[in-house]
This record gives sequence, structure tokens and C-alpha cells, in this order.
Amino acid sequence: MELKGASALITGGASGLGAGTVRTLCGLGVRCTVFDRNETGAKQLAEEIGPVADYIAGDVTNPDDCQRAVDQAAGNGPLRIAVNCAGTGWVGRVINRDNSPHDLGAFKFIQELNVVGTFNVMTRAASTMALTDPLADGERGVIVNTASVAAFDGQIGQLAYSASKGAVVGMTLPAARDLASVGIRVVTIAPGLFDTPLLGMLPEEQRDALGQSVLFPKKLGQPSQYGEMVAHIAHNSYLNGEVIRLDGGIRMPPK
Repeated sequence: MELKGASALITGGASGLGAGTVRTLCGLGVRCTVFDRNETGAKQLAEEIGPVADYIAGDVTNPDDCQRAVDQAAGNGPLRIAVNCAGTGWVGRVINRDNSPHDLGAFKFIQELNVVGTFNVMTRAASTMALTDPLADGERGVIVNTASVAAFDGQIGQLAYSASKGAVVGMTLPAARDLASVGIRVVTIAPGLFDTPLLGMLPEEQRDALGQSVLFPKKLGQPSQYGEMVAHIAHNSYLNGEVIRLDGGIRMPPK
């Protein structure tokens, strides 16, 4: 896919993996719409990048917010790229130390944000992409979703998070098959340990220890590397219906 001149929507785009994706795509001539609940952060990033970026505040769990974001991105040019980075984690075991069960409300919250939020944006972005003029090979666009190595290597206390990321993995192939007839690809990235604001709250020695647990290179991944993977997926039209681990070869231990 030719990236220059295309429009992209990036959820969770104000920070972390999303911000790394926005910076990378904008540097390649893509017009990016930053979609995030953090309106201040989204505005600051868009202003930092300049004319090829704008922003919209909203919640991916709200279908109306998602539609507004898709419409805004499509107003900047042909919507060819949608990247789902919005999401969060949760720590909670199947039963607590007092043998009480995992909190149902917390489990539902993580599924709503990580799974339903991805669904909302994917379906609405695909609906708009399907109306764009096809490129020379019949391609209209690509949707990149974010899972996690926790979908495969879920650790102790990651029941809700692993379930949600496993669902994102599970949506990949059927979504790609559904959208093949209109020339839209679907690919999922499963990142490992990345230097995002969530890990940034840890002490430096803990961050270093996490980096040392990576097979090679022994360091945390950078959001720019995630953005580079998104750009490659968008550019390489033969990538479709696949889940790509971006993790330095790490296999997470039980805890």
C-alpha cells in the first residue's frame, strides 16, 4: 500500500504504542487522527507533530464516539489505516488469597475496553474503508489490532487481561476473511515488554530487570518499534490474517 496521502485513525494514540505509531506514520506522509480519552495528551501530540495530525477525544467503548472518530479521519483523506492501541491491564487471580472469587466487574471492564473497544473501531473503520476507491491491486485498507504475548503466555494474575487479548487474537482471521471481499486486510500485533507509561511507573531497577528477561536484545521495546511494525504491515500488502509477536523472543514465565 502507498502510505503517503492516506488517512489513519489511531486509538490510544496520545501515549505509548499509539503515540509511537502516530509519529511513525506521520513521518511517512500519513495524515493521522489521534483518538484518545486523554484529550489534553491527544491535543499536545497533534500540535507537536503539526499539520499532518489532528485529534478527537472519546471512548472506544462508546460506539458513537468511535463513529465520530472514523468520520473525522475519513474527512482528512481516504481512510486506509486503523490501528487499535487503546486498552489496559488488570491484576487478579481466579480466587483471591481469602478464596473469594475474581471480581466480575473488573473482568467485564477489561473485556469491554480491550475487546469491545477493538470491535467497535474495527467494524466502523471497515465500513468506511469499504466505500473508498480501491488501489491498483484492489486493496482498500488495513486494520491493525493490538493483542499481547499474554494471549499465549498469560501469567499468574492475568486472567482478565489474557482473556481479552486472546479474544483479539481470535478475531484476526475471521475478520480478515470477512473483509477480503472488499480488499481490507486485518493483522494483529502481539507486543511483549515495551517502554510505555505503564512500565514507566516502575523503579528503574525493575525496568532494567524486565529488559534483561528478554531473549535478545535484552531491553524493553520502544513505541517507535511498534510504529515501524505498523508501517511495514500497512506497506506490505501480503500480510493478512496473521498475529505477529513483537517481543524480542521472550516467553513469559508464570510470574
